[in-house]
Amino acid sequence: MNWVVKTFSSSIGKKSLMAVTGLSFCGFLAVHLFGNIFLYVGRESFNSYVDHLHGLGVLVNLAEAGLILFLAVHVTLAVLLYFQNLAARPVRYALKRRAGGRTWASQLMPYTGLYILSFVVIHLVTFKFADHTQRTVYDIVQAAFHDPGYLAFYALSMIVVGFHVSHGVWSGFQTLGLSHPRYMPAIEKGGLLYSVLLGVGFGLIPLYLFVR
Repeated sequence: MNWVVKTFSSSIGKKSLMAVTGLSFCGFLAVHLFGNIFLYVGRESFNSYVDHLHGLGVLVNLAEAGLILFLAVHVTLAVLLYFQNLAARPVRYALKRRAGGRTWASQLMPYTGLYILSFVVIHLVTFKFADHTQRTVYDIVQAAFHDPGYLAFYALSMIVVGFHVSHGVWSGFQTLGLSHPRYMPAIEKGGLLYSVLLGVGFGLIPLYLFVR
């Protein structure tokens, strides 16, 4: 347990765990998007995919427990680092500089992260904890995306997710010491492309279901 205390007490340890959990979520989003693609195929295909996941039983439960743990660690460390940075610089600079890799995405990370946390809670309540006794998962998803209000909220959320991921991918690699002047530009561009693919990939699905 000593390494846990050292990790959470050092800034480098916090940032490293933030990077690991953040990149793990980036990987999960790709898997989640793959599953959502079955919505394009139709009700039977998507429900069959969901039934297959449920058939995995304890493996799904373990994966969900791992995601909850990673989310708790990621959010806790984000809050600790945010207030730690405020304490280290109690007086804001009169002139904000954009040097050192600071971008709009990096400066807004705490706020986009808070928004995404709120979205995840609403998303789970809407889909996972909805009443499944009379409707299939496909019916629940389709009904949610036929609500213009939720459709707009979801589309905005995917933009925020893409914005958050665009900075999170390359900064995660950088934090873990996997940066190099030769290939870091490629990682930055790859992270940007990945964030766009996620945003567009998730964002088009509700639009497709809305017009059906």
